[in-house]
Amino acid sequence: MPWFVKIEKGIVNKTTFDQFVPAHVHYVKDLIASGHQAKTGYWKERGGGMLLFEAADLEAARAIVAEDPLIKNGCVEYELHEWCIVVGSFPGLG
Repeated sequence: MPWFVKIEKGIVNKTTFDQFVPAHVHYVKDLIASGHQAKTGYWKERGGGMLLFEAADLEAARAIVAEDPLIKNGCVEYELHEWCIVVGSFPGLG
């Protein structure tokens, strides 16, 4: 399956954002359990973050991102891109 990256920037105050972090963590854990190999984290110096995940195609990736609690609750602006790995791999994935 292709890899996708959601690059996001927070657009609400930290208190509001932090309300939805537990739901976002649960959402990412569900993606992992569903076989999407998701990885997520934040830019310490930039006030944003990134989600890497596998999906069947761009349409499926868009549907996955639409379910993210940070998106559903208007906490971030984001870009979604298919990521074509040229060199390297993730441990355990070849």
